[in-house]
Amino acid sequence: MLAQQGITPCVPPRRCRKKPVHYSKRLDRKGHTIETLFSRQKDGRCLPTRYNRCAHVFRSAILLAATVLI
Repeated sequence: MLAQQGITPCVPPRRCRKKPVHYSKRLDRKGHTIETLFSRQKDGRCLPTRYNRCAHVFRSAILLAATVLI
């Protein structure tokens, strides 16, 4: 279904799958990095509650936290 919409899958298939599905290992690693970054930000819980009033303030807080965490 992803291929029909022109989307490249980046999640590795299960090992027991009969028909192998090709995926991008590079995109999978980048996706894992992004998921880890957001989970670290959620641990602090200050970003979603404190900075969600204005979109530009929330975006700048996310970028600042991303530079500190990376």
